[in-house]
Amino acid sequence: MKNFFASFLGTLAGLAFAVTGLLLLACGFLFLASAFEKKAVTAAPGTYLVFDLGANITDAPPEFDGAGLGSLFASENAHSVQLRTVTRALKAAATDPHIAGVVMFGSLSPSGYGTGFAVLSEVRAALATFRASGKPVVAYLDFATTRDLYLAAGATDLVLDPYGSLVVPGLASEPTFYAGAFERFGVGVQVTKVGDYKSYAEPFVRKDLSPANREQMEKLLGDLWGDLRGDIAADRKQPAAQLQELIDAEGVIRPESALKAHVVDRLAYRDEVLEQLKKATGVTDPADSFKQITLTDYARSLPAPKSSPAHQVAVIYAEGAIVDGEGESDEVGGARFARELRALRQDDDVKAIVLRVNSPGGSATASEHIQRELRLAAEDKPVIVSMGSYAASGGYWISAYGDRIFAEPTTITGSIGVVGIHFEVQKLANQMGVTWDSVKTGRYADIFTISRPKTEGELAVFQGMVEWIYGEFIRKVAEGRELDPAEVRRIAGGRVWSGREALKLGLVDELGGLDAAIAYAAKAAAVEADFELTEFPQSLTFPEMVQSLLEDVRPVESTHRGLISQVIAGLKSEAKVLSQFNDPRGIYARLPLEINVR
Repeated sequence: MKNFFASFLGTLAGLAFAVTGLLLLACGFLFLASAFEKKAVTAAPGTYLVFDLGANITDAPPEFDGAGLGSLFASENAHSVQLRTVTRALKAAATDPHIAGVVMFGSLSPSGYGTGFAVLSEVRAALATFRASGKPVVAYLDFATTRDLYLAAGATDLVLDPYGSLVVPGLASEPTFYAGAFERFGVGVQVTKVGDYKSYAEPFVRKDLSPANREQMEKLLGDLWGDLRGDIAADRKQPAAQLQELIDAEGVIRPESALKAHVVDRLAYRDEVLEQLKKATGVTDPADSFKQITLTDYARSLPAPKSSPAHQVAVIYAEGAIVDGEGESDEVGGARFARELRALRQDDDVKAIVLRVNSPGGSATASEHIQRELRLAAEDKPVIVSMGSYAASGGYWISAYGDRIFAEPTTITGSIGVVGIHFEVQKLANQMGVTWDSVKTGRYADIFTISRPKTEGELAVFQGMVEWIYGEFIRKVAEGRELDPAEVRRIAGGRVWSGREALKLGLVDELGGLDAAIAYAAKAAAVEADFELTEFPQSLTFPEMVQSLLEDVRPVESTHRGLISQVIAGLKSEAKVLSQFNDPRGIYARLPLEINVR
């Protein structure tokens, strides 16, 4: 008994110590939160709005809210900014008498599905609104990529460093093929698919592009480049053909050539630009910088629009690959997303739903779960679709029943096709002395095994499933878009299209960005005069950030842009795609592994 009481008292002491430790830890976090909490910053008269391009522009709100301790919890996407934050700030600054101009520095840092050309098109439109107010837009470029020039081309003063360059050789896509490596290590891959252009499985079974895939990629890149080059040339007030001649002549355009061709307005060093900004903002003290406020601080200082919380327009972001189950924070988990849609559908205060899609697709099962909730929601309230940089395959599956679909000219969409991918590791395992045997009660009892290749009968089962799902995909698109099924089959086959081509084909209704889709949704719900905009998923609160930190402590990853770092980052990204093969039937509606347009 004495030992029992000693043990019992020891346990109580341990629990008390643990509780005290947790309370001290919470107090410590609260102290840090107050210490790191950013004070409200306001713009003095004559201030320039600083747009730091060295960020990843995402569709959805960041996982953490970016204020207080948010930056301590973020990992590899530490410097990201939401599209609506950028556009809202630029549009507000256009009419703000305290904001004298906008200045852009740095180079864009795309990550994941962020900073695509469709997103940049919306930022360009917001910059055009600001420029129309008569205020200057200064852009300082160093080693500028195609994305950087596309965004900055409309500046009233486009400055290039005298020893910088415009790395604008055109668009290219260079997929990685694994078939040779799989053969070497003894990993087998069998494919069942429908659609000549459905190239999702090509990296696993080929060592180069198929003729059909090469055809569609040449068409897609040609369409995208035509829009990008045309917009840049129009901003620089020169014929597109003249810009193409310069690009083909030099590839990497040197400063003198860029100036001579009027692609940039002048050459200057950073310190010279900073001195000119000091003069423009009336700063005379050599030790002081020019009057400035960062775009994110300015956006945070803007007052919330007055609205009725009983009239809500909900924007829900489908950003990332579509996977079965809950999914990670950078994925669209079918179960989690459908649950959120269900809550919005059943909320009487939500008068309209805007689905923002920035996804290459993924699990066919998860895509259908999401689409089912959207169809049910559309019976009660308007459901409007806004396509971002990607809205293809499963991303199009979930979009097809939208009351109206908006896309940017450079959106990558379509890819209406289905593929099944089946891995087996028999040879690899045998090389290590691993073997299997089986007992089963039915012919197909072990059909999902990876211990051997699929038999012809098993492949026929999967092929039949793929063809059935493809037929359903065609039927759904025809029904949702009010198109003839034969016409859908003609433009389907797994082929990808640009947003501009998709408009011609009837796959989308209108060219426009997220703001246009929100305005249309509010009007369709008859609440355009008074509504509150809500977004899902929402950034995590402070307690949620603490919980996330304790559950998922990860080292901060380097964002260094060196060659080796880029190669490693690319391999990690493609390896992550393999982990997203979690459809219970092994059937996917997805783009090729990645269409990396650069």
